Amino acid sequence: MWFTAGSMKPPLRTIEWIPDRRGVVLPGRVRLIDQTKLPAKLVYLETDDLHKIWTAIKTLQIRGAPAIGIAAAMGVVAAVQKSRARNGAELVAEVERAAGYLATSRPTAVNLFWALARMQRLARAGRARPPAELRRRLARAALRIRDEDAAMCRAIGRHGIRLLRDGCTVLTHCNAGGLATAEFGTALAPIYTARQRGWDVRVFADETRPLLQGARLTAWELAQAGVDVTLICDHTAAQVMKEGRIDCVMVGADRIAANGDSANKIGTYAVALAARAHGVPFYVLAPSSTFDLTLASGAQIPIEERDPREITHGFGRCTAPGGIKVYAPAFDVTPARLITAIVCEKGICRPPFRPALQRAAS
Repeated sequence: MWFTAGSMKPPLRTIEWIPDRRGVVLPGRVRLIDQTKLPAKLVYLETDDLHKIWTAIKTLQIRGAPAIGIAAAMGVVAAVQKSRARNGAELVAEVERAAGYLATSRPTAVNLFWALARMQRLARAGRARPPAELRRRLARAALRIRDEDAAMCRAIGRHGIRLLRDGCTVLTHCNAGGLATAEFGTALAPIYTARQRGWDVRVFADETRPLLQGARLTAWELAQAGVDVTLICDHTAAQVMKEGRIDCVMVGADRIAANGDSANKIGTYAVALAARAHGVPFYVLAPSSTFDLTLASGAQIPIEERDPREITHGFGRCTAPGGIKVYAPAFDVTPARLITAIVCEKGICRPPFRPALQRAAS
């Protein structure tokens, strides 16, 4: 099972830092579940190579906004752990180069940039320290980012369960479970919390085209946890709402603007429209590290466009005419007016979102 009975700690960790020697944090390597291999195989990638970590983020071997941020922080550590820098200033320069490189991997998830900025601030503040000490400080900071994310996800579960009841059914889109975070998840956290309390909570999971994160990842981890999950194609979401099968929608987010506009996997906006049309509450669940209060609205959120072959040659098979034009945004933005509430580790934020998010982020 993904979660052990009576515990909030999963036996599988999406990403972690593995020291080479027990009791010493450095040197070490990043160990992550290669999510491109699921659900057919559970495969781990272990590396201390900066380019391989960048590639893991770019190619979705590691994905989900919180998990991407953790990978980026650990990537900085991996890049400088064997540095020959003669002083702190030289090491800071190496941190800056590594962070700049990792920042080019994916543009939408703000946790990536939040984590890199945190590592850069720590490095700059410690530039007068010996390089060995500064490297250890950076390593401990990356581990704190992972542990803080795990704690935030558990808190999201405690707050979010107030939006559920025993016997209810939740619809979710993409994957915002343990695989997208340090552990436990965001949108799935209340479901796992309910499961541990003995509640009967059912889930309808959108397949989430074109890369099928709902089918390959969400359905897999919910089934591992013993949750009653039903997989549907994306365009079935409105129909099951019309049939009265859905009590609420819970999704994650990759970036939330100051007004509450929320970017999530492509197709989320359509689900929100369907939820509004059928009177179904639509909830966004994400840690406060996903808030980007520097952006006034979702119109300013950068949207990643993916390789057209993910649509024309999904999983290696040609499914479209050669030379056809393709538009492949990876995310869309759900307007705040369609969101019933935003749940973070501080609690449940309700409209108007601007002051609510500011209070939660403070």
